[in-house]
Amino acid sequence: MTNWEERRHLVKIANMYYNDNWTQEQIAKKFSVSRPVISKALQKAKQIGIIKVFINDKTFHTVKLEEKLEEKYNLNDVLIVPSSDQSVEMTTHAVAKAGANYLSKNMKEIKSLGISWGETLTALVKEYPFEMRENVKIVPLEGGMGTKKVDIHANQLAYELSNRMGGTCTYLYAPAIVESKELYERLIGMEDIELVLNEGKNVDMALIGIGNPYHNSTLETLGYIQNEEKDLMREKGVVGDLGFRFFDESGSPLTDILDKQVIGISLNSLKQINKVVAVVSGVNKVDSLRAALKGKFIDVLITDQKTASMLDKFE
Repeated sequence: MTNWEERRHLVKIANMYYNDNWTQEQIAKKFSVSRPVISKALQKAKQIGIIKVFINDKTFHTVKLEEKLEEKYNLNDVLIVPSSDQSVEMTTHAVAKAGANYLSKNMKEIKSLGISWGETLTALVKEYPFEMRENVKIVPLEGGMGTKKVDIHANQLAYELSNRMGGTCTYLYAPAIVESKELYERLIGMEDIELVLNEGKNVDMALIGIGNPYHNSTLETLGYIQNEEKDLMREKGVVGDLGFRFFDESGSPLTDILDKQVIGISLNSLKQINKVVAVVSGVNKVDSLRAALKGKFIDVLITDQKTASMLDKFE
């Protein structure tokens, strides 16, 4: 308990510090005490409720949500972009821009960067600033050939991002998904393809998106999966994919779904990469994202507020 005189003294110090903008050193000199005495007085004023701190900023709730998700899913970092009532396109653009900014600010120790494929990553690459990072090599994490949506394939994104960084890139000259296991075995045995796949496994950082094969599926748009495959996926418990590699609701890889037909690094190899950054936009991917987090494939998450809020509601 504090008496009236002590409370008055604490209020005076608090008023000088917070309202009159005096430094602790100046207040200490006025009362002829040491600076630590003033620091302790301010701390006591907080403890007994004389000082109440309010953070008046619209990003406060977003920051708190980031902290909750970091702790809940054991992530190194979470970046949440306010989405409010934005359109799907505007939200994707905002998340992609945030991803580009994050990447640009966290490239200091990175010599090799793996990149997957997809609409959100394509938007991220377009937002990335032109820089000079001559020592950085961009590596595609899976193949991608054909005529449909070539601009979102990993090879193309590796090329575009290396141009913006002023670095170099490699190419994985193979389809993302081949027609048979026999062709798969022949292709991964080729020296050039094997070399790029090994480079992909050993990058310093990986940049990935997450797919939901059932809702607004790019895999379906590209013709990689048809209704028959989707029915099989439901039967097997597929909830999402990372680079054409499928997993169930617990984040366990499902190796009997096209696994021996995908030219790209495996989910187990992805998990071994030092820093995996997932850039995910859209509430249709919440279930897929949650499963990927449970599978511990992700170290850094960049997403929109609606998706993050839904993710937080899961037990």
